[in-house]
Amino acid sequence: MLGWEFPPFISGGLGTACYGLTKALDRRNVDVTFVLPKHVQEAFASHVHLVSPGALPSHPSLPPPPAVVRLRETQVSEPSTIAQEVMAQITQNLSRVTTLGLPITVPAPYSSSLAPALFRLAMESHELRRILKLPDNLTPELRTQLLLEMAVRDAVPESGGRGTEQFHSRKSDYGGDLIAESERYARFCVAAARSVPFDVIHAHDWLTYPAGLAVARMTGKPLVVHVHSTEFDRSGEHVNQPIYNIERRGMHGAVRVITVSMLTRNLCVNRYGVNPDKIDVVYNGVDLDPRSAGIEPIKHSEKVVLYFGRITMQKGPEYFIAAAKRVLEVMQGVKFVVAGNGDQAQRMIEMAASMGIGNKVLFTGFLRGKDIQRVFGIADLYVMPSVSEPFGIAPLEAMGHRVPVIISRTSGVGEILTNVLKCDFWDVDDMANKIVAVLRHPPLQRTLRDSGYFEVRGITWDGAAAKVDAVYERALAAVRGR
Repeated sequence: MLGWEFPPFISGGLGTACYGLTKALDRRNVDVTFVLPKHVQEAFASHVHLVSPGALPSHPSLPPPPAVVRLRETQVSEPSTIAQEVMAQITQNLSRVTTLGLPITVPAPYSSSLAPALFRLAMESHELRRILKLPDNLTPELRTQLLLEMAVRDAVPESGGRGTEQFHSRKSDYGGDLIAESERYARFCVAAARSVPFDVIHAHDWLTYPAGLAVARMTGKPLVVHVHSTEFDRSGEHVNQPIYNIERRGMHGAVRVITVSMLTRNLCVNRYGVNPDKIDVVYNGVDLDPRSAGIEPIKHSEKVVLYFGRITMQKGPEYFIAAAKRVLEVMQGVKFVVAGNGDQAQRMIEMAASMGIGNKVLFTGFLRGKDIQRVFGIADLYVMPSVSEPFGIAPLEAMGHRVPVIISRTSGVGEILTNVLKCDFWDVDDMANKIVAVLRHPPLQRTLRDSGYFEVRGITWDGAAAKVDAVYERALAAVRGR
């Protein structure tokens, strides 16, 4: 499985979808190796084999990558390098994790808490203690860094940089030259695939399509591409032509195509010329844990209307702000919370200020973990005014937290939801009227809350995984039939 993000390091719904789907596939005994474009420690994997780049030899003149180590079968007693010992230390308590024995050479922003363990492991290496004569006045952090760099040089042959792909940490997973990043990721995946056993290649969204096509061409294994969003969703009619070309090539080169809604399926057929017979619609699911949803709401005298998601043109945040202005003209005691970040965040702050409602609209920034549960816990209503939404997981999460929901009619999730209110994203007056109706009429709010919670319990990742598993079987059968 090829993906650009995976919890706990996620930027949006794609990472949430990958996490929920892989957990459900794991319950169906589907063995998943998940390949990421940047270094993530395997300690954060709970149910998949997580593979991310360190310094993976990929040039023909270099030695092949190390064999996969299955920790359930192999006890690493005397590792030859510090890097192997560190990996064993990180993953020793995770029975389902498979790691590649790679030295770590890229910056990892989440590794600071491991510094004492790395330092201890490095100092216990007889070979490094013998070779290195370090001054006594060095700080532990610097000693650790020097020792680990020595361990990396000990583990990796000198290559002059010709065959080793390196991915540096970035502030954003979706910044810079993404096409060049996707090409480097493809080369890493081709190298990694030589030592990882698998039957099917599953690529999520356009950034991983070049990698999926390359691995399929090298191995002859069937490629399934999963379309969570298209360039028409992100850019409207003014598409980025190179990205469109990558999307089209990936869809046509795949044996099967999965879309998250009929809306997206129709886009693939009409805008990309994909054969409808090879497209399977698999709706996303939601993980419901009543214990996690049962957080005590914060006591307040005001009603809270929530926008939760990326603040981008595709999500329609300006319509949310405009509707907030309409609501506040007829109803007091309401706060509007915008949870998320994106390229339109500054513009939305300025828009709220220019309308004179800046003190009524709160911007939280990007939320993770328990903060997401807390913001749903204080919400009286959730609104998703997306201009183009292939699916939309956030409404399911809101319903799972017993929060009434309003969504735009251009949302794929609306194909499977009945206990929500729907409006056109551009009809700000209708959106405002529905917000006021829910906040002013407790019976309507209770009906949406209770019926929505009952409905969303039947929309699970297990159901999605069963359909994806069937797609894998069709993909394998198609390859065998050639």
